[in-house]
Amino acid sequence: MKDLRANYREFLQHHQGELHCAPHSHHYWPDVTLAGHQQYWLDSAKWVDDKWNVVLGERLRRAQQLLSELVNHPYPEQWVFASNTHELLYRILSCFAPSQPLRILTTDSEFHSFRRQALRLQERETVTIDRVACDPIDSFPQRWQEAVKRSHYDVIFISQVFFNSGFVAPWVEQWLDEVSDETVVVIDGYHGCGALPTDLANVADRIFYLAGGYKYLQAGEGACFMSVPKGTKMRPEYTGWYADFANLEKAQQQRVEYADNGFRFAGSTMDYTAMYRLIAVLEWWQRDGITVAKQHQYIEQLQQAFLQHIDQLRHPLLNRDHLLYRQNQPHGHFFAFEFDTEEQVQELSKRLKSQKVLTDHRGKRLRFGFAPYQRPDDYRQIKG
Repeated sequence: MKDLRANYREFLQHHQGELHCAPHSHHYWPDVTLAGHQQYWLDSAKWVDDKWNVVLGERLRRAQQLLSELVNHPYPEQWVFASNTHELLYRILSCFAPSQPLRILTTDSEFHSFRRQALRLQERETVTIDRVACDPIDSFPQRWQEAVKRSHYDVIFISQVFFNSGFVAPWVEQWLDEVSDETVVVIDGYHGCGALPTDLANVADRIFYLAGGYKYLQAGEGACFMSVPKGTKMRPEYTGWYADFANLEKAQQQRVEYADNGFRFAGSTMDYTAMYRLIAVLEWWQRDGITVAKQHQYIEQLQQAFLQHIDQLRHPLLNRDHLLYRQNQPHGHFFAFEFDTEEQVQELSKRLKSQKVLTDHRGKRLRFGFAPYQRPDDYRQIKG
């Protein structure tokens, strides 16, 4: 893949001399997003009250088409949008009556929003949550498969790539046949979408796929989306006027109705600026032939250059003994190092920051991310 740094001039000019190793947390935005950002303003100025017909019509249809092409999803109309994925997730959960039993299968390594929400739900006597430990990771696929087969669940929620390690979870097609047709399956693709080649063609009728633009899709915060299984009749209790936008001007019936596509899980008025940025990124990728597969291959090359440099450092902490990584196994676009204490992590992160190497940490784990605006030689800046 060709060098893409020239496409990030606006962000890079403000961070000269810095090595941004936190794109898994907050990716730099490419320059094309500036025009996308401005286009939302221009549409608002031109259309004023009529802009919703443009935004929810022409613009979002374009976003739906681009997302479908990105992950090989056969039904563009099944994508729905929100400012964050948690809003979309809670719409799924709101389809279940609080008075009825709710059984959820998940892991102990889901992102904080879901972890917190799950703990809060568990305060209800009607909610049971089974969590499969990710460690040891080598046996996780087998233990997850056994958990899926062991009981009937109302909801199964699992990440595509675990946020705290970078390990790739068993893909849903490997275990979906063991799941009851009545079980709602949700894949958190935030660390996978735009990073790992992803194909939803065979599961589009069956799963909810959640992701957003803050990380590898490079569109910033506020550009989140979900694919909804085609034909679902689920009725979110947490709903808003977008969920039946097409019938807004008709006489409203006593019964709450929903769209027959992904928008049945939509909410209410939001700022769609981020979606315009997302459209700009995905159109740029298509225009220049920048595929997810090509980017993933380049990131793998960066990761190997990083490891070679780390090996040469011979640092007492920043070494492969502390690295959560398996050679020749699928891995996300960041590395996580695990240390004995949180103090070690904080001290090392602080030392790296003094070298203008920006990382982030979670508990005892220090994370290094990789992006197409990095080059193999950049990691020489890391002194440990």
